Amino acid sequence: MLNKKLQDFLDSQHVNYSVINHLSTSTAQRTAAAAHIPGKEMAKTVMVKTDDKMAMAVLPANNNINLAQLKEVTGAENVSIVSEGEFRNLFPDCEVGAMPPFGNLYGMNVYVEESLSANEPIAFNGGSHRELVQMPYKAFEQLVHPTVSKFCR
Repeated sequence: MLNKKLQDFLDSQHVNYSVINHLSTSTAQRTAAAAHIPGKEMAKTVMVKTDDKMAMAVLPANNNINLAQLKEVTGAENVSIVSEGEFRNLFPDCEVGAMPPFGNLYGMNVYVEESLSANEPIAFNGGSHRELVQMPYKAFEQLVHPTVSKFCR
């Protein structure tokens, strides 16, 4: 079932979105394939720590983070990828690793890889490993107000 916090937020903002059901998979790239969408349109959320603050790095499923570039973007002294054990309690309404890229709903910054912003639409986990939310990138950007920059290899 779609994350209630996300669904309520999207509905309250009158956003046009759709839900895509798919088989549970182990990676974002496989999820994109299972949902029959291009990997470049599948937004994966990677939890990072910028100094001592949790943040979301959102990038296409077919890309990898360049931590040195993300460090420049954030202005942090230290940037590291966070393990699921370190962030699972921050998203009690989501399956572990299936949190939507809406840091504004969880009190954290969101950094979006600029190549993702060129896609219409984008899809992302909606709180479970069996449902994606698909919506226009521009609507996502207007709701989340992420920092958009280049930080992928």
